[in-house]
Amino acid sequence: MAQQSVKMPTTEDLMSMWNASGLKQKILFTFAMIAVWRFGVLMPLYGINNEVFKNIASGNNIVGFLDLFSGGALSDVSILALGIGPFITSSIIVQLVSVVIPALEKLQKEEGEAGRRKLSQYTRVFTVILAIFQSFIFMLYLHHLPGTVISTVNPYVFYASSICALTAGAVLVMWISELITERGIGNGGSLIIFCGILTNIPTIIKNTSKLVQTNGAMQLKLLLLLAIFFAAMVFIVIMQEAVRKVIIVNPKRQIGNKVYGGMNSFIPFKLNPGGVMPIIFAIAILLFPSTILQLVGQANIKSVALSNFIVKLNNYMSADGLLYYVLYIGLIIALTFFYASIMPNMQPKDIADNLKKYGSSIPGIKPGKPTADALDKILSKTTFIGAIGLGIIALVPSLASFFTKIETLQGIGATSLIIMVGVALDLINQVKTHLLARNYESFLKDM
Repeated sequence: MAQQSVKMPTTEDLMSMWNASGLKQKILFTFAMIAVWRFGVLMPLYGINNEVFKNIASGNNIVGFLDLFSGGALSDVSILALGIGPFITSSIIVQLVSVVIPALEKLQKEEGEAGRRKLSQYTRVFTVILAIFQSFIFMLYLHHLPGTVISTVNPYVFYASSICALTAGAVLVMWISELITERGIGNGGSLIIFCGILTNIPTIIKNTSKLVQTNGAMQLKLLLLLAIFFAAMVFIVIMQEAVRKVIIVNPKRQIGNKVYGGMNSFIPFKLNPGGVMPIIFAIAILLFPSTILQLVGQANIKSVALSNFIVKLNNYMSADGLLYYVLYIGLIIALTFFYASIMPNMQPKDIADNLKKYGSSIPGIKPGKPTADALDKILSKTTFIGAIGLGIIALVPSLASFFTKIETLQGIGATSLIIMVGVALDLINQVKTHLLARNYESFLKDM
Protein backbone atom coordinates (compact mmCIF):
# COMPACT_ATOMS: atom_id res chain seq x y z
CA MET A 1 0.00 0.00 0.00
CA ALA A 2 1.30 3.41 -0.94
CA GLN A 3 2.04 5.73 1.96
CA GLN A 4 -0.08 8.86 1.90
CA SER A 5 2.00 12.00 2.03
CA VAL A 6 1.29 14.44 4.83
CA LYS A 7 0.60 17.95 3.61
CA MET A 8 2.12 20.62 5.79
CA PRO A 9 -0.13 23.65 6.44
CA THR A 10 0.84 26.69 4.38
CA THR A 11 0.71 30.30 5.49
CA GLU A 12 -2.58 30.67 3.58
CA ASP A 13 -4.05 27.70 5.46
CA LEU A 14 -3.05 29.16 8.82
CA MET A 15 -4.49 32.57 7.90
CA SER A 16 -7.70 30.89 6.76
CA MET A 17 -7.98 29.06 10.10
CA TRP A 18 -7.23 32.29 11.96
CA ASN A 19 -10.00 34.20 10.19
CA ALA A 20 -12.68 31.52 9.78
CA SER A 21 -12.77 30.46 13.42
CA GLY A 22 -13.19 34.04 14.67
CA LEU A 23 -10.04 33.63 16.74
CA LYS A 24 -8.46 36.87 15.54
CA GLN A 25 -11.42 38.98 16.66
CA LYS A 26 -11.51 37.32 20.08
CA ILE A 27 -7.77 37.79 20.69
CA LEU A 28 -7.80 41.43 19.52
CA PHE A 29 -10.84 42.15 21.68
CA THR A 30 -9.12 40.59 24.72
CA PHE A 31 -5.99 42.70 24.15
CA ALA A 32 -8.14 45.85 23.81
CA MET A 33 -9.94 45.16 27.10
CA ILE A 34 -6.64 44.48 28.89
CA ALA A 35 -5.31 47.80 27.50
CA VAL A 36 -8.36 49.63 28.90
CA TRP A 37 -7.75 48.02 32.29
CA ARG A 38 -4.04 48.97 32.26
CA PHE A 39 -4.95 52.55 31.34
CA GLY A 40 -7.27 52.69 34.37
CA VAL A 41 -4.47 51.37 36.62
CA LEU A 42 -2.41 54.47 35.75
CA MET A 43 -5.14 56.95 36.80
CA PRO A 44 -4.43 58.14 40.40
CA LEU A 45 -7.04 58.79 43.05
CA TYR A 46 -7.66 62.41 44.07
CA GLY A 47 -6.06 63.68 47.29
CA ILE A 48 -3.45 60.93 47.81
CA ASN A 49 0.32 61.32 48.15
CA ASN A 50 1.31 58.22 46.13
CA GLU A 51 5.00 58.23 47.00
CA VAL A 52 4.35 58.22 50.76
CA PHE A 53 1.92 55.30 50.47
CA LYS A 54 4.32 53.36 48.21
CA ASN A 55 7.05 53.58 50.84
CA ILE A 56 4.67 52.40 53.56
CA ALA A 57 3.17 49.65 51.35
CA SER A 58 6.61 48.25 50.43
CA GLY A 59 7.06 46.92 53.97
CA ASN A 60 3.48 45.65 54.36
CA ASN A 61 2.90 41.98 53.43
CA ILE A 62 -0.88 42.24 53.04
CA VAL A 63 -0.76 45.36 50.87
CA GLY A 64 2.09 43.87 48.80
CA PHE A 65 0.16 40.65 48.28
CA LEU A 66 -3.00 42.50 47.20
CA ASP A 67 -0.95 44.80 44.98
CA LEU A 68 0.45 41.75 43.16
CA PHE A 69 -3.02 40.83 41.87
CA SER A 70 -4.06 44.40 41.09
CA GLY A 71 -1.12 44.96 38.73
CA GLY A 72 0.29 47.78 40.86
CA ALA A 73 -3.03 49.66 41.09
CA LEU A 74 -3.15 49.37 44.88
CA SER A 75 0.35 50.74 45.60
CA ASP A 76 -0.29 53.56 43.10
CA VAL A 77 -3.71 54.19 44.74
CA SER A 78 -5.39 54.39 41.35
CA ILE A 79 -9.13 54.41 40.69
CA LEU A 80 -8.85 50.63 40.02
CA ALA A 81 -7.12 49.94 43.37
CA LEU A 82 -9.82 47.44 44.45
CA GLY A 83 -9.27 45.49 41.22
CA ILE A 84 -11.21 42.28 40.61
CA GLY A 85 -11.41 41.52 44.36
CA PRO A 86 -15.02 42.65 45.06
CA PHE A 87 -16.33 40.74 42.02
CA ILE A 88 -14.52 37.53 42.99
CA THR A 89 -15.63 37.80 46.63
CA SER A 90 -19.20 38.42 45.51
CA SER A 91 -19.06 35.39 43.19
CA ILE A 92 -17.86 33.20 46.07
CA ILE A 93 -20.62 34.36 48.40
CA VAL A 94 -23.38 33.95 45.80
CA GLN A 95 -22.18 30.45 44.88
CA LEU A 96 -21.96 29.41 48.54
CA VAL A 97 -25.38 30.86 49.35
CA SER A 98 -26.86 29.12 46.26
CA VAL A 99 -26.14 25.76 47.88
CA VAL A 100 -27.93 26.76 51.11
CA ILE A 101 -30.99 28.70 49.81
CA PRO A 102 -33.36 26.44 47.78
CA ALA A 103 -34.66 29.29 45.59
CA LEU A 104 -31.15 30.20 44.44
CA GLU A 105 -30.22 26.54 44.00
CA LYS A 106 -33.27 26.15 41.75
CA LEU A 107 -32.11 29.13 39.67
CA GLN A 108 -28.68 27.57 39.27
CA LYS A 109 -29.68 23.97 38.47
CA GLU A 110 -33.21 23.94 37.05
CA GLU A 111 -33.90 27.22 35.25
CA GLY A 112 -31.02 26.98 32.78
CA GLU A 113 -29.64 30.11 31.14
CA ALA A 114 -32.37 32.42 32.51
CA GLY A 115 -31.60 31.29 36.08
CA ARG A 116 -27.87 31.79 35.63
CA ARG A 117 -28.50 35.31 34.31
CA LYS A 118 -30.47 36.16 37.46
CA LEU A 119 -27.65 34.83 39.63
CA SER A 120 -25.17 36.91 37.62
CA GLN A 121 -27.32 39.98 38.26
CA TYR A 122 -27.36 39.25 42.01
CA THR A 123 -23.56 38.89 41.86
CA ARG A 124 -23.21 42.30 40.19
CA VAL A 125 -25.43 44.04 42.75
CA PHE A 126 -23.55 42.46 45.64
CA THR A 127 -20.24 43.45 43.98
CA VAL A 128 -21.30 47.11 44.17
CA ILE A 129 -22.21 46.73 47.88
CA LEU A 130 -18.86 45.05 48.64
CA ALA A 131 -16.96 47.67 46.64
CA ILE A 132 -18.57 50.50 48.67
CA PHE A 133 -17.68 48.73 51.93
CA GLN A 134 -14.10 47.88 50.88
CA SER A 135 -13.45 51.38 49.53
CA PHE A 136 -14.67 52.88 52.85
CA ILE A 137 -12.35 50.53 54.80
CA PHE A 138 -9.46 51.40 52.46
CA MET A 139 -10.06 55.14 52.95
CA LEU A 140 -10.08 54.69 56.74
CA TYR A 141 -6.79 52.78 56.44
CA LEU A 142 -5.22 55.56 54.34
CA HIS A 143 -6.48 58.24 56.72
CA HIS A 144 -4.61 56.53 59.59
CA LEU A 145 -1.30 56.61 57.68
CA PRO A 146 0.61 59.87 58.33
CA GLY A 147 1.28 61.95 55.23
CA THR A 148 -0.69 59.73 52.84
CA VAL A 149 -3.72 62.03 52.48
CA ILE A 150 -2.90 65.58 51.37
CA SER A 151 -3.68 67.87 54.31
CA THR A 152 -5.33 70.62 52.21
CA VAL A 153 -8.03 68.24 50.95
CA ASN A 154 -11.47 68.56 52.54
CA PRO A 155 -12.08 65.23 54.40
CA TYR A 156 -15.77 65.03 53.40
CA VAL A 157 -14.95 65.65 49.75
CA PHE A 158 -12.08 63.16 50.01
CA TYR A 159 -14.21 60.34 51.41
CA ALA A 160 -17.17 60.91 49.08
CA SER A 161 -15.12 61.26 45.89
CA SER A 162 -12.76 58.39 46.75
CA ILE A 163 -15.54 55.91 47.62
CA CYS A 164 -17.44 56.82 44.42
CA ALA A 165 -14.28 56.55 42.27
CA LEU A 166 -13.12 53.23 43.79
CA THR A 167 -16.61 51.71 43.52
CA ALA A 168 -16.88 52.83 39.90
CA GLY A 169 -13.42 51.38 39.25
CA ALA A 170 -14.42 48.01 40.74
CA VAL A 171 -17.57 47.96 38.57
CA LEU A 172 -15.44 48.82 35.50
CA VAL A 173 -13.07 45.92 36.21
CA MET A 174 -16.07 43.60 36.68
CA TRP A 175 -17.52 44.78 33.34
CA ILE A 176 -14.18 44.25 31.55
CA SER A 177 -13.90 40.79 33.12
CA GLU A 178 -17.37 39.75 31.94
CA LEU A 179 -16.78 41.14 28.45
CA ILE A 180 -13.54 39.15 28.10
CA THR A 181 -15.28 35.97 29.28
CA GLU A 182 -18.19 36.51 26.86
CA ARG A 183 -16.46 37.86 23.75
CA GLY A 184 -12.76 37.22 24.22
CA ILE A 185 -10.45 34.33 25.08
CA GLY A 186 -10.35 32.74 28.53
CA ASN A 187 -11.93 33.65 31.86
CA GLY A 188 -11.88 37.42 32.28
CA GLY A 189 -11.27 37.48 36.04
CA SER A 190 -8.43 34.96 35.91
CA LEU A 191 -6.88 36.76 32.94
CA ILE A 192 -6.86 40.14 34.74
CA ILE A 193 -5.14 38.55 37.75
CA PHE A 194 -2.70 36.82 35.36
CA CYS A 195 -1.79 40.14 33.71
CA GLY A 196 -1.49 41.80 37.13
CA ILE A 197 1.10 39.20 38.18
CA LEU A 198 3.00 39.56 34.90
CA THR A 199 3.37 43.34 35.32
CA ASN A 200 5.17 42.79 38.65
CA ILE A 201 7.69 40.24 37.35
CA PRO A 202 10.31 42.82 36.13
CA THR A 203 10.37 44.43 39.61
CA ILE A 204 10.66 41.01 41.29
CA ILE A 205 13.59 40.04 39.04
CA LYS A 206 15.31 43.38 39.70
CA ASN A 207 14.97 43.04 43.50
CA THR A 208 16.18 39.42 43.43
CA SER A 209 19.25 40.26 41.36
CA LYS A 210 20.18 43.01 43.84
CA LEU A 211 19.84 40.55 46.72
CA VAL A 212 22.07 37.79 45.30
CA GLN A 213 24.56 39.55 42.99
CA THR A 214 27.32 39.90 45.63
CA ASN A 215 26.64 36.72 47.63
CA GLY A 216 27.77 33.34 46.23
CA ALA A 217 25.81 31.31 48.82
CA MET A 218 22.63 33.19 47.98
CA GLN A 219 23.20 32.53 44.28
CA LEU A 220 23.29 28.77 44.94
CA LYS A 221 20.14 29.06 47.02
CA LEU A 222 18.51 30.98 44.17
CA LEU A 223 19.35 28.17 41.73
CA LEU A 224 17.83 25.66 44.16
CA LEU A 225 14.74 27.81 44.55
CA LEU A 226 14.33 28.19 40.78
CA ALA A 227 14.65 24.40 40.40
CA ILE A 228 11.85 23.95 42.98
CA PHE A 229 9.72 26.51 41.12
CA PHE A 230 10.33 24.69 37.83
CA ALA A 231 9.39 21.33 39.40
CA ALA A 232 6.25 22.99 40.81
CA MET A 233 5.34 24.25 37.33
CA VAL A 234 5.70 20.74 35.87
CA PHE A 235 3.56 19.34 38.69
CA ILE A 236 0.95 22.07 38.09
CA VAL A 237 0.71 21.17 34.38
CA ILE A 238 0.32 17.47 35.28
CA MET A 239 -2.38 18.33 37.83
CA GLN A 240 -4.27 20.60 35.43
CA GLU A 241 -4.25 18.08 32.57
CA ALA A 242 -4.66 14.81 34.52
CA VAL A 243 -7.99 12.98 34.12
CA ARG A 244 -9.53 9.80 35.52
CA LYS A 245 -11.13 7.90 32.64
CA VAL A 246 -14.21 5.83 33.50
CA ILE A 247 -14.88 3.18 30.83
CA ILE A 248 -18.41 3.18 29.37
CA VAL A 249 -19.92 0.28 27.36
CA ASN A 250 -22.33 1.51 24.67
CA PRO A 251 -25.13 -0.74 23.34
CA LYS A 252 -25.21 -2.10 19.79
CA ARG A 253 -28.02 -0.95 17.52
CA GLN A 254 -29.07 -2.57 14.27
CA ILE A 255 -30.48 -0.33 11.55
CA GLY A 256 -31.35 -2.40 8.47
CA ASN A 257 -28.46 -4.71 7.73
CA LYS A 258 -25.90 -2.57 9.55
CA VAL A 259 -24.92 -2.66 13.22
CA TYR A 260 -23.95 0.60 14.89
CA GLY A 261 -22.42 1.34 18.30
CA GLY A 262 -21.12 -1.28 20.65
CA MET A 263 -17.76 0.49 21.00
CA ASN A 264 -16.35 1.42 24.39
CA SER A 265 -15.91 5.07 25.31
CA PHE A 266 -14.99 6.85 28.52
CA ILE A 267 -16.02 9.75 30.74
CA PRO A 268 -13.04 11.98 31.67
CA PHE A 269 -13.10 13.36 35.22
CA LYS A 270 -10.45 16.01 35.82
CA LEU A 271 -8.19 15.54 38.81
CA ASN A 272 -8.42 19.28 39.48
CA PRO A 273 -11.93 20.24 38.32
CA GLY A 274 -11.83 23.77 39.71
CA GLY A 275 -8.61 24.79 37.96
CA VAL A 276 -7.25 28.00 39.50
CA MET A 277 -10.57 29.09 41.01
CA PRO A 278 -10.09 27.36 44.44
CA ILE A 279 -6.75 29.19 44.80
CA ILE A 280 -8.25 32.58 43.85
CA PHE A 281 -11.27 32.06 46.10
CA ALA A 282 -9.09 30.96 49.04
CA ILE A 283 -6.95 34.10 48.74
CA ALA A 284 -10.03 36.34 48.53
CA ILE A 285 -11.52 34.76 51.67
CA LEU A 286 -8.26 34.94 53.66
CA LEU A 287 -7.25 38.48 52.77
CA PHE A 288 -10.58 39.99 53.84
CA PRO A 289 -10.17 39.32 57.64
CA SER A 290 -6.43 40.08 57.39
CA THR A 291 -7.18 43.53 55.99
CA ILE A 292 -9.80 44.23 58.68
CA LEU A 293 -7.40 43.11 61.45
CA GLN A 294 -4.67 45.34 60.12
CA LEU A 295 -7.02 48.33 60.06
CA VAL A 296 -8.24 47.64 63.62
CA GLY A 297 -4.63 47.21 64.74
CA GLN A 298 -3.88 50.79 63.66
CA ALA A 299 -6.72 52.23 65.71
CA ASN A 300 -6.03 53.67 69.17
CA ILE A 301 -7.26 50.83 71.41
CA LYS A 302 -7.10 51.68 75.13
CA SER A 303 -7.07 48.06 76.34
CA VAL A 304 -3.46 46.78 76.23
CA ALA A 305 -4.54 43.13 76.37
CA LEU A 306 -6.96 43.56 73.43
CA SER A 307 -4.37 45.51 71.46
CA ASN A 308 -1.72 42.79 71.99
CA PHE A 309 -4.22 40.08 71.02
CA ILE A 310 -5.07 41.88 67.75
CA VAL A 311 -1.37 42.34 66.94
CA LYS A 312 -0.64 38.62 67.54
CA LEU A 313 -3.67 37.51 65.53
CA ASN A 314 -2.66 39.89 62.74
CA ASN A 315 0.85 38.36 62.67
CA TYR A 316 -0.59 34.84 62.47
CA MET A 317 -3.01 35.88 59.71
CA SER A 318 -0.34 37.66 57.66
CA ALA A 319 0.70 36.19 54.31
CA ASP A 320 3.75 34.53 55.92
CA GLY A 321 2.11 33.44 59.21
CA LEU A 322 1.53 29.84 60.31
CA LEU A 323 -2.24 30.18 60.74
CA TYR A 324 -2.49 31.72 57.26
CA TYR A 325 -0.94 28.65 55.59
CA VAL A 326 -3.03 26.18 57.63
CA LEU A 327 -6.24 28.02 56.71
CA TYR A 328 -5.01 28.48 53.14
CA ILE A 329 -4.52 24.75 52.51
CA GLY A 330 -7.77 23.91 54.33
CA LEU A 331 -9.70 26.37 52.18
CA ILE A 332 -8.10 25.07 48.97
CA ILE A 333 -9.19 21.51 49.81
CA ALA A 334 -12.71 22.59 50.85
CA LEU A 335 -13.20 24.85 47.81
CA THR A 336 -11.93 22.16 45.41
CA PHE A 337 -14.65 19.81 46.72
CA PHE A 338 -17.20 22.64 46.61
CA TYR A 339 -16.32 23.53 43.02
CA ALA A 340 -16.56 19.86 41.99
CA SER A 341 -19.98 19.57 43.64
CA ILE A 342 -21.53 22.44 41.64
CA MET A 343 -20.09 21.58 38.22
CA PRO A 344 -22.84 20.24 35.88
CA ASN A 345 -20.58 17.59 34.30
CA MET A 346 -19.61 16.15 37.70
CA GLN A 347 -23.03 15.17 39.10
CA PRO A 348 -23.06 11.36 39.66
CA LYS A 349 -26.87 11.05 39.72
CA ASP A 350 -27.35 13.01 36.47
CA ILE A 351 -24.59 11.06 34.72
CA ALA A 352 -26.07 7.73 35.89
CA ASP A 353 -29.55 8.74 34.67
CA ASN A 354 -28.18 9.75 31.25
CA LEU A 355 -26.24 6.47 30.91
CA LYS A 356 -29.36 4.47 31.79
CA LYS A 357 -31.45 6.52 29.36
CA TYR A 358 -29.17 5.68 26.42
CA GLY A 359 -28.57 2.07 27.47
CA SER A 360 -24.89 2.60 28.33
CA SER A 361 -23.24 1.27 31.47
CA ILE A 362 -20.00 0.94 33.43
CA PRO A 363 -18.58 -2.63 33.15
CA GLY A 364 -19.55 -4.76 36.15
CA ILE A 365 -21.92 -2.15 37.68
CA LYS A 366 -25.70 -2.16 37.40
CA PRO A 367 -27.42 0.91 35.90
CA GLY A 368 -29.22 3.44 38.09
CA LYS A 369 -28.34 3.98 41.74
CA PRO A 370 -25.37 1.52 41.84
CA THR A 371 -23.79 3.47 38.94
CA ALA A 372 -24.41 6.80 40.75
CA ASP A 373 -22.81 5.42 43.94
CA ALA A 374 -19.80 4.09 42.01
CA LEU A 375 -19.31 7.42 40.21
CA ASP A 376 -19.66 9.31 43.50
CA LYS A 377 -16.92 7.15 45.04
CA ILE A 378 -14.64 7.68 42.02
CA LEU A 379 -15.22 11.46 42.03
CA SER A 380 -14.59 11.69 45.78
CA LYS A 381 -11.23 9.91 45.42
CA THR A 382 -10.05 11.89 42.38
CA THR A 383 -11.16 15.23 43.87
CA PHE A 384 -9.41 14.40 47.16
CA ILE A 385 -6.16 13.58 45.33
CA GLY A 386 -6.47 16.78 43.29
CA ALA A 387 -7.20 18.91 46.37
CA ILE A 388 -4.22 17.50 48.32
CA GLY A 389 -1.97 17.97 45.28
CA LEU A 390 -3.12 21.57 44.93
CA GLY A 391 -2.44 22.17 48.63
CA ILE A 392 1.08 20.71 48.36
CA ILE A 393 1.86 22.87 45.33
CA ALA A 394 0.65 25.93 47.24
CA LEU A 395 2.84 25.12 50.25
CA VAL A 396 6.20 23.82 48.95
CA PRO A 397 7.51 26.87 46.99
CA SER A 398 6.49 29.22 49.82
CA LEU A 399 8.36 27.08 52.36
CA ALA A 400 11.35 26.95 50.00
CA SER A 401 11.39 30.77 49.83
CA PHE A 402 11.25 30.94 53.62
CA PHE A 403 14.15 28.50 54.21
CA THR A 404 16.40 29.95 51.48
CA LYS A 405 15.73 33.48 52.80
CA ILE A 406 15.05 34.67 49.24
CA GLU A 407 11.66 36.25 49.84
CA THR A 408 11.83 38.62 46.87
CA LEU A 409 10.48 35.76 44.73
CA GLN A 410 7.38 35.44 46.92
CA GLY A 411 5.59 37.50 44.27
CA ILE A 412 5.89 34.63 41.81
CA GLY A 413 5.54 31.97 44.48
CA ALA A 414 3.17 29.02 44.57
CA THR A 415 -0.08 30.96 44.30
CA SER A 416 1.08 33.05 41.36
CA LEU A 417 2.61 30.02 39.61
CA ILE A 418 -0.62 28.04 39.85
CA ILE A 419 -2.66 30.98 38.56
CA MET A 420 -0.27 31.78 35.69
CA VAL A 421 0.13 28.16 34.54
CA GLY A 422 -3.60 27.45 34.96
CA VAL A 423 -4.65 30.52 32.97
CA ALA A 424 -2.04 29.82 30.27
CA LEU A 425 -3.28 26.23 29.88
CA ASP A 426 -6.89 27.43 29.72
CA LEU A 427 -5.96 29.91 26.97
CA ILE A 428 -4.14 27.20 24.99
CA ASN A 429 -7.12 24.83 25.31
CA GLN A 430 -9.54 27.53 24.13
CA VAL A 431 -7.35 28.31 21.12
CA LYS A 432 -7.26 24.59 20.29
CA THR A 433 -11.05 24.45 20.55
CA HIS A 434 -11.41 27.30 18.05
CA LEU A 435 -8.95 25.70 15.65
CA LEU A 436 -10.76 22.36 15.99
CA ALA A 437 -14.04 24.10 15.18
CA ARG A 438 -12.36 25.44 12.03
CA ASN A 439 -11.37 21.89 11.04
CA TYR A 440 -14.99 20.76 11.43
CA GLU A 441 -16.14 23.71 9.31
CA SER A 442 -13.73 22.65 6.54
CA PHE A 443 -14.89 19.04 6.84
CA LEU A 444 -18.58 20.00 6.49
CA LYS A 445 -17.83 22.20 3.47
CA ASP A 446 -15.97 19.37 1.73
CA MET A 447 -18.82 16.88 2.21
